[in-house]
Amino acid sequence: MPQRVLVTGGLGYLGSIACEHLLAAGYEVTALDNLMYGAGQGVYHLCAHPNFDFVRADVRDEAAMRKALKSADAVLHLAAVVGASACDRDPTAARTINFDAVKLLNKLRSPQQTVIYPNTNSGYGATTGASYCTEETPLEPISLYGRTKCEAELHLLASPNAVTFRLATVFGMSPRMRLDLLVNHFVYAALKDRYLVLFEKDFKRNFVHVRDVADAFTYALQNSERLAGRPYNLGLDSANLSKEELALAVKKHVPNFYIHFAPIGEDPDKRNYIVSSARLSEAGFTARRTLDDGIRELLKGYRMEARPPFKNVA
Repeated sequence: MPQRVLVTGGLGYLGSIACEHLLAAGYEVTALDNLMYGAGQGVYHLCAHPNFDFVRADVRDEAAMRKALKSADAVLHLAAVVGASACDRDPTAARTINFDAVKLLNKLRSPQQTVIYPNTNSGYGATTGASYCTEETPLEPISLYGRTKCEAELHLLASPNAVTFRLATVFGMSPRMRLDLLVNHFVYAALKDRYLVLFEKDFKRNFVHVRDVADAFTYALQNSERLAGRPYNLGLDSANLSKEELALAVKKHVPNFYIHFAPIGEDPDKRNYIVSSARLSEAGFTARRTLDDGIRELLKGYRMEARPPFKNVA
């Protein structure tokens, strides 16, 4: 079992939770991050852990990556420009971080070093939402984000000791919080704004809790020899929901949440699919935190927020 794990993007939404889970599982963890979203206050508490370290570096920096990889048994590669809109705003960063940096990592790592890599299940493209997407479903990404992530996955899987996950839309609290994720956004709107304008209400998504994702990464490291060489969908089979169904699930927890269905609006990734995680379940891992668990958690977390800038009410 690998003992020393380099986590790129280690202070991000996934990375900050993954570092915590890996330390709890007994690994030595080095988080590498360029601090593009600011200081890492969310993981300051990990600095007291003797098996935690931090390196400020960019994954496109060959010298820094070469040095960081020398002491690692495995790499959890999370550094990325995430989301279609973010990639469209800076396509150069999207290509160089999401794909070129993966090629660099693959060139620098030894064949004995395991790499765990999260792709997005938006790579399945504009499906009808009528049938399950499995790992055999062709990847037909529409956005620059989807294309760069899928190209990186294919590149890694052509090399030894790589495990990739095609992540459902992630939800849950994290030290480096994201509100652009659907569940997180809907719950925030319900609590803070009390209303939501919803387009493409019948389009379906699959969802997974951020801590289940961290547990899956840990499981992959512990079972890398058996899992290597294949992609795995990672989501809750019980949470293949339309956007309307998700909004109504949130409304059960926030009854005065007003939902308006609008005919105007379009997802840049054209996401409308249901996804099967049967391959991963058969390999021994199943996500277990429910959507209701996540909604309750998010409501608690959002109540801890101070008054937003430029507003006189919380």
